[in-house]
Amino acid sequence: MAIYLSEDDVRRIVTMPMALEAVEAALKAHALGRAIDVPRQRTRLPQTQLHILQGALPDANVIGYKAYTSSREGIRFQVHLFAADSGRRLAVIAADYLGMMRTGAASGVATRWLARPEAEVAGVFGAGWQAEGHLEAIAAVRRLRQIKVFARQRDRLQAFCVRMSERLGVAVVAVASAEEAVRDSDLVGTVTTAAKPLFEADWLGAGTHINAAGSNALNRQEIDEATVRRCDLICVDSVEVALREAGDLFPLLEKGRLHAGQLVPLGQVIAGGHAGRGEASAVTLFESQGMAILDLALAVRILAAAKELGLGQDLPFSE
Repeated sequence: MAIYLSEDDVRRIVTMPMALEAVEAALKAHALGRAIDVPRQRTRLPQTQLHILQGALPDANVIGYKAYTSSREGIRFQVHLFAADSGRRLAVIAADYLGMMRTGAASGVATRWLARPEAEVAGVFGAGWQAEGHLEAIAAVRRLRQIKVFARQRDRLQAFCVRMSERLGVAVVAVASAEEAVRDSDLVGTVTTAAKPLFEADWLGAGTHINAAGSNALNRQEIDEATVRRCDLICVDSVEVALREAGDLFPLLEKGRLHAGQLVPLGQVIAGGHAGRGEASAVTLFESQGMAILDLALAVRILAAAKELGLGQDLPFSE
């Protein structure tokens, strides 16, 4: 019988190593042609939007989708899993925490493959829910000495830094300006809903890796044109999704100063089909918009662990 897993169930199960492994495996499978991913579709009303991402991981015998609604009341996430061979429903999984960890893990996987091995200082924009997963992921793949965080809400920022310092065992410090967050940082992360660029290209040092995780709509932009043009390698989770949603890249694509062929799926780097970082001085960028298969890959692992632990509630239907 199909089961339902609540947010509490998911929190009991998910770890960042699990999320990193799931995301990396899904990206590699996609690069090898062993996964199907359908870009996000949106239905908009004045009060509410419905967002659906769907795909399949045949090697895991799973097909499914993530659906979420956004309104003034908040955002509600669920992942729906079905057996690929029979179409039978396997699970409905609450996916707020799942999505936060998966989004962070995408930045972590990109950092693992693209950042300099000796990277030890990170500068991050954003102190919200998604930024928690971002910090945890990059700290899991690099031995960080310091994480500098800049956000506009100073009271929220201070509390965030205290909480994340205790959680990660890394010095997470609030900084007073965007420039301070970027200068002398080996890693730069943007996890915001900004409509305008957050920093200037000339603040970046040689060898910096950038994770841009917030611009998943054409009316959002965290990275300016000069920064994108400075990058020696631009990786995306999916070229098809990036062409639809990457607000950071759209201005250059529209002007013909950037072409789809210059965008490298991160899975191709993982699978060995494309070189990653070249020179130590290279500036690299990962544009993360989100893929259904990343959610599905983590959901499959959550479901397996839930069955071992005896978690979840039977749904009144299984077909």
